[in-house]
Amino acid sequence: MSHGIDLRTVPYDHPDAVKLNDQVQLEYQVRYQGEGDATHLDPAMFAPPRGLYIVAYDTTGAPVATGGWRSQEQNDEGYSDGDAELKRMYVVPEARGLGLARRILAVLEEDARAAGRLRMVLETGDRQPEAIALYLSTGYTPSPKFGFYRFYDSSRCMAKPLQATTSPAAPSNPAAPSSPAGV
Repeated sequence: MSHGIDLRTVPYDHPDAVKLNDQVQLEYQVRYQGEGDATHLDPAMFAPPRGLYIVAYDTTGAPVATGGWRSQEQNDEGYSDGDAELKRMYVVPEARGLGLARRILAVLEEDARAAGRLRMVLETGDRQPEAIALYLSTGYTPSPKFGFYRFYDSSRCMAKPLQATTSPAAPSNPAAPSSPAGV
């Protein structure tokens, strides 16, 4: 599936991250018939342990996908204490369908969980149906709006808890198998 893909932690202002960010901004301009995402992002926001930024490289060393998370706390834009906000998830068109976004998302969620974040939140738009489908298929649910675009009709906000709500020693369904099948 995504064999030969190398995920690397890089600063948000790394040249390959900037290159992919420029590409996603162009895609936003086409999809939303206007400007790109105007959300203010500073490279320091993605510095561990309060964030992480990843670039995926193919077997030739070309950057083909990206994604990051940054810490958020309760504020007037609708975030909650302990939030990790997903930003700049993007896969170049020629690498789509390889599971890269799903793989990056899993790494970002695990990193945010390890950093003590309570939930992952994201904002996407109604003209990004493939992004919405990915997030719904990985356990995200619609949430009250937050962030820079919270007052836009096209904005779609989603969230997913990162911390377990039940103890692993006490399964919520005793009739369920003790190990996942088909994993």
